[in-house]
Amino acid sequence: MPVQSVFAQLEPLLPTVQKPIQYVGGELNSTVKDWDSASVRWALMYPDAYEVGLPNQGVQILYEILNERDWILAERTYAVFSDMEKVMRENAIPQFTVDAHRPVGEFDVLGLSFATELGYTNMLTALDLAGIPLHASERDDTHPVVLAGGHSAFNPEPIADFIDAAVLGDGEEIVLAISEVIREWKGEGCPGGRDELLMRLAKSGGVYVPKFYDVDYLPDGRIKAVAPNRSGVPCRVHKHTLLDLDQWPYPRKPLVPLAETVHERYSVEIFRGCTRGCRFCQAGMITRPVRERSITTIGDMVDAGIKTSGFEEVGLLSLSSADHSEIADLAKGLGDRYDGSNVSLSLPSTRVDAFNITLANEFSRNGRRSGLTFAPEGGSERLRKVINKMVSEEDLIRTVAAAYSHGWRQVKLYFMCGLPTETDDDVLAIADLAKKVIATGREVSGRRDIRCTVSIGGFVPKPHTPFQWASQLDHATTDHRLQLLRDEVRKDKQFGRAVGFRYHDGKPGVIEGLLSRGDRRVGAVIEQVWREGGRFDGWSENFSYDRWASACADALADEPVNLDWYTVRERGYSEVLPWDHLDSGLDRDWLWEDWQDAVNEVEVEDCRWTPCFDCGVCPQMGTDIQVGPTGRQLLPLSVV
Repeated sequence: MPVQSVFAQLEPLLPTVQKPIQYVGGELNSTVKDWDSASVRWALMYPDAYEVGLPNQGVQILYEILNERDWILAERTYAVFSDMEKVMRENAIPQFTVDAHRPVGEFDVLGLSFATELGYTNMLTALDLAGIPLHASERDDTHPVVLAGGHSAFNPEPIADFIDAAVLGDGEEIVLAISEVIREWKGEGCPGGRDELLMRLAKSGGVYVPKFYDVDYLPDGRIKAVAPNRSGVPCRVHKHTLLDLDQWPYPRKPLVPLAETVHERYSVEIFRGCTRGCRFCQAGMITRPVRERSITTIGDMVDAGIKTSGFEEVGLLSLSSADHSEIADLAKGLGDRYDGSNVSLSLPSTRVDAFNITLANEFSRNGRRSGLTFAPEGGSERLRKVINKMVSEEDLIRTVAAAYSHGWRQVKLYFMCGLPTETDDDVLAIADLAKKVIATGREVSGRRDIRCTVSIGGFVPKPHTPFQWASQLDHATTDHRLQLLRDEVRKDKQFGRAVGFRYHDGKPGVIEGLLSRGDRRVGAVIEQVWREGGRFDGWSENFSYDRWASACADALADEPVNLDWYTVRERGYSEVLPWDHLDSGLDRDWLWEDWQDAVNEVEVEDCRWTPCFDCGVCPQMGTDIQVGPTGRQLLPLSVV
């Protein structure tokens, strides 16, 4: 039967909630299809508020790719604020999509994209509102397949009780392959029910179904083994790697929000992957190898994206955008094309050693010169060797000198606190670096209105990185070191007022660490936090460390593990990690060797420009590093 919209029931209630426009839908370039015209139906969710979720590149890409097929229907849903949750519960309104306001529980698949683990409680809210049982084991053939993706899906074990399946890596091709499996299964009359569908997905080797794997534990709490419990299920599940980005130039028609969102621009991913080898960076490790988009495809995407959206800012995105092998030609070509127009270009991610003034000038032709952001990550040169961030103090000072001398007045420096082997002195070195930046800026510009903002985040060890074995710093020590740094900056009257200082306390990072490296036992903690009111844990005003700590104590009371066991404990080589059966392409021995290199302060070069270091990705994934120059030109393109 046709699925009815809940909008008639919802609309009279919208004036009673904050920001009602986020629930209305109807954005430019959104898609509404006839329900009966599709044989496979997806509800795509970014488990955060509309203002955070709508700009998400991954969801927008999958939304467009799926809807291009006439037999697939895809709609979007986002986390609702607590006032709307209350209204929905009081009026029996289920979790709905913003496109056609259809109940999420009626779709074939609920696909969730997790960029951060702190969105897990929002997933439980959506499931409950949708009438989908929280536990996968309690669902039947009438419920959607709950499918997790995104970077956090590289260790989905903490949410294994709540999801039916997970996919690792690039989503463009696998969502279509999953849709084909579902179409075929439904076309055959749904033989074997839900279990048979999940088995078909699992046998492919590209979809992880947690219920088909058993986890055995040792008496001390460590994992003994993770093994399939059904014949035909692979021992390891592999990530998906898109080989040719030029064949997938999405989003072609970016969504234009009705309400204010965190980013309002057209974003083009100019390359995917990173081989810089920063040991703390999960994104850089799990997205290997580097695959560049050609300069002509980028130019075409920018042209089409502006025309179909009306956006006036274009962001050229990647993990380190200035590393694109043709970035200079790209910047000049786009700068020439949009010179004198209202279109501004931005390069959000720039490394100290990849920055140059010519490039910066190209990207600031039509816009004001906003501040420049660089990420040394570690305060001391010793610590930067540990994390393989090969940026010397001389590199940084030379770069900021060039920027300040060419008219920039504001520089932002990003660091982390709690990195492996870190000492108080390493953190205090951040203050010295900031003072040198200010002094250099004043000297080369001849001005006193020079600013430097120091932004500090807490380090969280992540799966599939060399630091996956590292201990995490406890929150009390993190807060102590940040207090020392703040006092050091403020006591110097010559520089104190010129240095801004932004940081978060250490408690959210500890919980992120629990969820990042947790196993299936952590699911009980997540559920208890949610039942006690946990919502939007990634938002500082909603986060409660005490609630999480209390839930850990209760839910893990009968286990030989606790919060500290998951976070501040260092792991050994022989320990089975919760995600060892999920293959990111990286060789485990290579990761361990890189961890030993980190402890010994040994740096490793970028393998794009040096011989292979045998990380394992290229041969295992049947891929290769793809970089230019292609020799192509952005022109002929008409100048606006």
